[in-house]
Amino acid sequence: MSSQVRGGTRWKRFALVMVPSVVATAAVGVGLAQGALAASFSVSGQSFKVRTDKLVGEDFVQYGSVAVGKDLNGKNAAHPVAVSGFSKATITNMCQSVVTPNLPFGLGSVSLKLKAGTDPDKPVVATNLYLDVSQLDADAEFKNIDIGVAAGSLKKENKPGSIGIQPGTQAREEGFAQRADEAVLTDVKQTAWATTAGTFKLSNLSLRLHKGVEECF
Repeated sequence: MSSQVRGGTRWKRFALVMVPSVVATAAVGVGLAQGALAASFSVSGQSFKVRTDKLVGEDFVQYGSVAVGKDLNGKNAAHPVAVSGFSKATITNMCQSVVTPNLPFGLGSVSLKLKAGTDPDKPVVATNLYLDVSQLDADAEFKNIDIGVAAGSLKKENKPGSIGIQPGTQAREEGFAQRADEAVLTDVKQTAWATTAGTFKLSNLSLRLHKGVEECF
């Protein structure tokens, strides 16, 4: 029988197995043990960091999977991830950074930093958002959360527009997953391997390159 929790639920910096992610989102260990399969697209050899003040997501789903690709040396690599999805999400004061090391011509490491949604009245808005995350710290609150549902039944039949398994990925239908009508995350810090969205509107976008290591956290 699925373990279910009804109503508003708040946990502070709780264990990865029960954490949703931000730009994206856990249940990684259980999902992998029960046969989650790799995504059909290949991720880059670099993870990236994302920090945001607040994310409000509708129709939250989460299950474990594997992101596959090659490392910076061209060797095959696989990364366990928590895939978290939202039918719609608003993100306030988002910062995303990625560091490329060992560049030629004496450049050494170079950091790319992107900021958006810095105006609270004009947050970043995404639809059909999926986040492949390996690490997350946040305060989280859920509305009508179901913990321990089968991954194959993530989408709610009685709620038009709700989402399920990420297009382009596979997961064992009987595997562990969770879902909620709404997830609110604050003070979010995450490390991710991929983010996909149907639409992704970045207000007040700022992109800068920095010599050396300069990350969002």
